[in-house]
Amino acid sequence: MDEKDRELLRRCRLRLVRELQVADLWDALLKRGLFTPDMIEDIQQAGSGSRRDQARQLITDLETRGSQALPLFISCLQDTGQNVLASFLSINRQAPKQDPASVGPLDVLGPMGLNLNELEIHRMQQDPSRLTGRHLPTVVLGPGELRPAELRPEVLKPEVPRQVNIDSEGLRDTCAPRLGRNTDLAYVLDADPCGHCLIINNVNFCFKSALSSRTGSNIDCEKLQRRFRLLHFVVEVKCDLTAKDMLQVLVGLARRDHGTLDCCVVVILSHGCQASHRQFPGAVYGTDGCSVSIERIVNIFSGTGCPSLGGKPKLFFIQACGGEQKDHGFKVASASPEDMASGSNSESDATPFQEDPGSSDQPDAVASLPTPSDIFVSYSTFPGFVSWRDTKSGSWYIETLDRVLEQWADSEDLQTLLLRVANAVSEKGIYKQMPGYFNFLRKKLYFKTS
Repeated sequence: MDEKDRELLRRCRLRLVRELQVADLWDALLKRGLFTPDMIEDIQQAGSGSRRDQARQLITDLETRGSQALPLFISCLQDTGQNVLASFLSINRQAPKQDPASVGPLDVLGPMGLNLNELEIHRMQQDPSRLTGRHLPTVVLGPGELRPAELRPEVLKPEVPRQVNIDSEGLRDTCAPRLGRNTDLAYVLDADPCGHCLIINNVNFCFKSALSSRTGSNIDCEKLQRRFRLLHFVVEVKCDLTAKDMLQVLVGLARRDHGTLDCCVVVILSHGCQASHRQFPGAVYGTDGCSVSIERIVNIFSGTGCPSLGGKPKLFFIQACGGEQKDHGFKVASASPEDMASGSNSESDATPFQEDPGSSDQPDAVASLPTPSDIFVSYSTFPGFVSWRDTKSGSWYIETLDRVLEQWADSEDLQTLLLRVANAVSEKGIYKQMPGYFNFLRKKLYFKTS
């Protein structure tokens, strides 16, 4: 899908989610080849399975369906009698491309098929004094296009963050040495086994997916299988799963009773890409070439989706590309010969870009604890960039993670461990890679090592 169509879907998202009658669309979408039956089934199962959740997932997945996805979708709307939405998309798709700063969302239409911003401009052209009762000077924006000067879009300056005063006692608590593993400051991981660790290792992809085999990934899998067993996790490995199978395995894990356990770990080794998201960026591919967003994976284990893990840490480690960009780095003090030579056997796990559709259309739910709390997502690379994997020794990120856990897991918390990983990986190779994480844990996390 080209940039203009993506931009239109982003701006129309609110209205589409609100009004789209998805139940009428399934046959039309299949008939025109926009989605496969398995894709339709996944959309129908999205979120709570409500019409809004299905509409939201449909709009998100539509961006991945090729350059003709939007006109075919408009045809499906016409086939199912949703002519108002079809006309709405058609009119705005045919309109000349405008500066996004000068137009608002397209979720509400006025007369003549114009959105409210365009309608107000039209009225002002007829009677520029209608808002204030006095004549307003006009400015020329283009041939035959006029707008009152006082209605020009205002450029908003970013807010200056307010300073937060921290009392000395609180500061001493935060900075005090030897915090130890006080249960007020750290999760208690006393259960044995500590929890489940699921490793999804996708190596061989079907021919139609156009994705290469991930040589070296089995080395990563073996290292992590051994490492998390030493950290008192029950490790389960699933290999070469389709997107649908990945979701089934993840939902199965979330539905288990974790009541006597203290933690849960999910590791995904696969090809990846940028993808539409509201919370967590990126997506990983099943062996059939269909993607599953990281956001969707994480939300399977949210407080509402997996209540027996409520208040317990849920850790996700993603070895996959975040996009197609290759990081050449920038010049600093000379790198070691070993690092400069690294990369001769390296491959990336990159696949094409799928852009963010824009803002959320409804707020997140809130329970006694925030629904997305106690979640930690570690990415092998910065969003948008490739993640490197050596065909002989495995991926840079997993190799380093395993080594850091071996040396430091008995004394350092998770965030400190991953700072070590990020620093070590950032110094490797001619091309560069920068791991990072999204931390929604409420406490420090120390692995059980003895």
